[in-house]
Amino acid sequence: MTGRPLDGVTVLDLTTALAGPYATLLLGGLGARVIKIENPHRGGDSSRGNSPFLTRDGLSTARSAPDDLSVSMMLRGRNKESMTLDLKKPEGVAVLRELIARADVLVENYSAGVTRRLGIDYESVRELNPRLVYASITGFGTESEGGKAMDTIVQALSGVMMTAGSPGDPPIRFGLPIGDLSAPLFSVIGVLSALLEVKRSGTGQHVDVSMLGALTSIVACEPFDAFEELGLPMRTGDWVPRLAPFGTFRASDGWFALCGPTDAFAAAVYAALGMPELGSDPRFATRDARVENADALHGIIAEWAAGRTVAEAVDAFSRHGAPAAPVRSIGEAVRDPLVLDRGDVVRLEHPSYRSDIELFGSGLPIRFSESEAALDRAAPGLGAQTESVLTGLLGYDPGRVEELRRSGVV
Repeated sequence: MTGRPLDGVTVLDLTTALAGPYATLLLGGLGARVIKIENPHRGGDSSRGNSPFLTRDGLSTARSAPDDLSVSMMLRGRNKESMTLDLKKPEGVAVLRELIARADVLVENYSAGVTRRLGIDYESVRELNPRLVYASITGFGTESEGGKAMDTIVQALSGVMMTAGSPGDPPIRFGLPIGDLSAPLFSVIGVLSALLEVKRSGTGQHVDVSMLGALTSIVACEPFDAFEELGLPMRTGDWVPRLAPFGTFRASDGWFALCGPTDAFAAAVYAALGMPELGSDPRFATRDARVENADALHGIIAEWAAGRTVAEAVDAFSRHGAPAAPVRSIGEAVRDPLVLDRGDVVRLEHPSYRSDIELFGSGLPIRFSESEAALDRAAPGLGAQTESVLTGLLGYDPGRVEELRRSGVV
């Protein structure tokens, strides 16, 4: 077996910002031909205007030359072709309909109702291509009028802001845009499942994923409502009492994480502390007892950690078999040889020139025993493949392409 799992699959990417583009990024890494449709009159995907930019002189907060490229687009635009098309013009919609007739997948993340107004919703285009898998990523579902969704709005509504921090703290917004990143993962699962159904039955379908639904589903994986009913704190700060010993602890030069929820791991923690007698202490001998006396146990560990460096603490726990790790900065984490060697994180490249600036972005954290998969092609400039798509995929002659350009359709 050679090649990539989705070789031969053509994806039309009608997405912008992060949630949709992340879904099509993953499909591109799996081998699909992703044709990104961008507005020719508004600078394309909104991510192209996100600061900072990579310039020939290095990173800058502002664009100063035509080939300056947003780092956001360097991340999200990889493994894609860019085609400009004005979907507010009937001629633009007509071109898109021709593309839909030849595509396997369409992914869009317009606000609810926009595709219907443009005449490109699933019901309007399914007859063009009965095998089409049409994926929608919206804030609240395609049939909802819930309004525009942004990651912070979805975080607020999902309850996830109330899972971090300590009791009484204000809501905590995750720095990672978890609302924008969870929905596309489910969308890709849906697209791949629907493609299998096409092979089985020959019939495509609409894959509808809600950002709010995806993130709330993840929140509901933990029984927080049961904790609340039992009077257990849902927000526990640095320590997690119901899994004691468990949490993050401050050493003399930084922080480390420690997990010892089982009796065996707890015994390893006690040995690392040099206090094996804690294993026979009725307060800490069993899991239920440790939960009941979590504050006392975590206090002992915190006092021990304060007099040691992170490296000393992690080494002591690791030598005795207790799971522990330093809390690293993002810069340290993305440069870990373990993730770099696997392609989980990759270096970002400008499509026009080599830069000495080291920028890292998400790779494809999946390894196949027989197939290839990678995010290994730089993001394209706006409209860089417009002509090749029109002439190659649709068979337009150069004169027709030029007429579309003159009329502002592409």
